[in-house]
Amino acid sequence: MPSTSDDTQATARIGVTGLAVMGSNLARNFARHGHTVAVHNRTPTRTRALIEEFGHEGDFVPAESAQDFVAALERPRRLVVMVKAGGPTDAVIEEFAPLLEPGDMIIDGGNAHFADTRRREAALRERGIHFVGAGISGGEEGALNGPSIMPGGSPESYEALGPLLEDIAATAEDGTPCCAHIGPDGAGHFVKMVHNGIEYADMQLIAEAYDLLRHVAGYEPARIAETFRTWNTGRLDSYLIEITAEVLAHTDAATGRPFVDVVADEAEQKGTGRWTVQTALDHGVPVSGIAEAVFARSLSGASALREAARTLPGPKRDPLPAEEATAFAARVEEALYASKVVSYAQGWNMIGAASAEYDWGIDLGRVAAIWRGGCIIRAAFLDRIRSAFATDPGLPTLLADRAFADEIGAAQESWRAVVGTAVAHGVPTPGFSAALAYYDALRAERLPAALTQGQRDFFGAHTYRRTDRDGTYHTLWGGDRAEERRD
Repeated sequence: MPSTSDDTQATARIGVTGLAVMGSNLARNFARHGHTVAVHNRTPTRTRALIEEFGHEGDFVPAESAQDFVAALERPRRLVVMVKAGGPTDAVIEEFAPLLEPGDMIIDGGNAHFADTRRREAALRERGIHFVGAGISGGEEGALNGPSIMPGGSPESYEALGPLLEDIAATAEDGTPCCAHIGPDGAGHFVKMVHNGIEYADMQLIAEAYDLLRHVAGYEPARIAETFRTWNTGRLDSYLIEITAEVLAHTDAATGRPFVDVVADEAEQKGTGRWTVQTALDHGVPVSGIAEAVFARSLSGASALREAARTLPGPKRDPLPAEEATAFAARVEEALYASKVVSYAQGWNMIGAASAEYDWGIDLGRVAAIWRGGCIIRAAFLDRIRSAFATDPGLPTLLADRAFADEIGAAQESWRAVVGTAVAHGVPTPGFSAALAYYDALRAERLPAALTQGQRDFFGAHTYRRTDRDGTYHTLWGGDRAEERRD
């Protein structure tokens, strides 16, 4: 390969190091949009393979060494890192940072933990190098044809980088690029993490709807596929509903059985859902829908535990009569929609809480706008979420938006009926149930937390506040009479 060590050879507008499928597709996407792209991989054979197979798609500058790769980049240098999160990312940064100059930027396009991104951004900032944590959603296809991109980092870095990212991003139906500057340091990777958490919840709710249609309505997968196709023409219109119909309609070539019946019922996970739940706990933000989705995947993989409990008693799963099944399917659609709105509301609450804590200044409406295309949770109703926050940037929860509140209010009778029917038939619906419990907890005038705090004061002197006067109090428990004292 030709060397590009001479500054006169600095012709690439952007570079990508790490040429597995995501990195290769991202580099090809830049090239397809007319940008000269420097490409590098720790194993040079992968770089050669990219050029041999896809070199005709645009202008690539292959580089075998880190020095040649950096020398190929125009200033300010834009270096996209597409390697595994954690140690491998740190190793790449340690290799390339000494070769860069103030004003250059390193862009981490992997699924990094936002705390790592904050650490890296602070360290590189001291050296005058911009570090951009860019969440990229859409999988392999999105990386090639247009993902949703969530870059964090300094405003200065976005001035130089943003136009390139917006160029390769997906576009919403109104023509808006699905890419926007999210906020400083780890804001982009935080928002991407929450996106993935919402994705977990969305997929769990869809799976529960399938389970109910299968074991309560008595529908076969092909009919459920048609039901989902019908739902996809209405308010549930989304990428996940669309692909659900495709999966359910697929027949296994080897057995002739429905594909979904030959797949082991163990759902794996890469960790971003767990990060979302762990981070929510750290911030004190309830994301019960996401948490139940993560736990459901964990439980699905607990083979020995499930086998040991399989003979536990419970109700028989006798399907409903045909007429009742049709009405039940319509109620499931309402329950799915209401639960979905709750899960998205929880995700937005989490983003808002983190934005306030870290002083990120995230525009919640803009987050919805860039998720309208390219990403896994893209859905028609995201434009309504964008509009809700555009109308009221201080909206405390999506459930307080009048339009969404009215819809959920209209759906709640069916929602409650579906959860009750699921319980009566012994079909687990942790996502539907958790969403409904969250909804009822928000609307309750008083919660039993008063009793919980009283218990904490009894055994640990943790004190409590009163409803009738200011101050913090502790009761001296024990004996015939308890005595209250102001703390």
